[in-house]
Amino acid sequence: MMRRTIATLTAISMIGAGMVPVYAKTPGSLSDLVGARAPGAESEMQNRGYKMETFKNGGQYWWNGSSDTCVRVVVAQGRYASVDKADAGDCGKGGGNAAAAVGAIAAVGLIAALASHKKKHGDSSGDHDSEYSRGYNDGLYGGQYDRNDSEGYHDGFMAGEAEASNRRAANRPYARGGPMAARAACEARGDAFQNAPGGSSVAVSQRSDRSGNYVFTIATGHYRSICTADSAGRVIDIQPNY
Repeated sequence: MMRRTIATLTAISMIGAGMVPVYAKTPGSLSDLVGARAPGAESEMQNRGYKMETFKNGGQYWWNGSSDTCVRVVVAQGRYASVDKADAGDCGKGGGNAAAAVGAIAAVGLIAALASHKKKHGDSSGDHDSEYSRGYNDGLYGGQYDRNDSEGYHDGFMAGEAEASNRRAANRPYARGGPMAARAACEARGDAFQNAPGGSSVAVSQRSDRSGNYVFTIATGHYRSICTADSAGRVIDIQPNY
């Protein structure tokens, strides 16, 4: 454990110095991403067949269904500090770790965030979308806010910060409580309620009401709704949370 901690700290310091570390556990097909800026590296992960399944214990867990490979990505200072092989169960696959599957985050993602933004604000231009995307990625990965900002960049940065908060909150015990069927039903209803792509919404808190039903705060980007469902997964009500 001590050696691993030292290795991680060394990797972060090397990134800060402009050097690119490569770990022994890094799959060869992903070794070039260690040290890369997070926004571009995430796009490359997707291009190479990986999908992010969950975020826990400070790491992102990505799964490649074609090669049955799970990897753990640690982001530091806006760059990929490490990309290590992990057990399939850590990605919620193969029955190895049910908790990972239950707690997996349905990340909004840049495409969904931008689509929602354009629908609500009517912004539509190549320059605006590019600036929104740049701001979103900076906000999501803890990048420094660009003071030479534009309106699109500012809106994207705020949405990215909100999504980062969603990813952290969705893995906390109070968000994972309640029946899985009720939570999944409310997350799906949250997508429909906000007219967002499937898998965009995630429960960030939950409680029980006096009737024994379950009340979830559902995050769809930086939009919030309150959804009530029973233990069988029947949605009783959903309302915006102003």
